[in-house]
Amino acid sequence: MEPRPDVIIDFLFEDGMLFVAVQNIGSQPALQVHVAFDPLFKGLGGTASIPELPLFHNIEFLAPSRSICTLLDSSAAYFARQEPEQITATASYSDRSGQNFSSTMRHDLAIYRDIAFMPKPERTSPSHGHSS
Repeated sequence: MEPRPDVIIDFLFEDGMLFVAVQNIGSQPALQVHVAFDPLFKGLGGTASIPELPLFHNIEFLAPSRSICTLLDSSAAYFARQEPEQITATASYSDRSGQNFSSTMRHDLAIYRDIAFMPKPERTSPSHGHSS
C-alpha cells in the first residue's frame, strides 16, 4: 500500500466520559478534513450539537499519527438523554497531490453503556496557609 493519509473517527471511553477523536493513522498528512455524522447527536449535557462543531467541518491540515479529540459527554448523561447509539461517521479528505479520499466508520456506542469504571478522586485545592 502506497503512503497516504488515512483518517478515522473514533469514540473513546475514559473514566466514565465519552470523547470523539479525528485521527490520521496514515503516513502522510490529510488536508481539508471534513466529517459527517448520521444521525446527528448532542453532547455536553444536551447543549451542543457535536457534529456541528467547527472541528468536524474543516481541519486544514492533520499530520500523520496525529489526532484531535473533543469531549462528548459523560456516558451516563449521554445514555440518559437517549441519544443515538448507532452512529455512522464519514471522513472526507485529500492528500498533498489533491487526490480525494473518503472513509466510513459505523459505531455502536451501546458497548459503552454498562462499562464499570473507577471515578478519579476529586482534586482538592491546596490550602494557602489559612487555618480555620
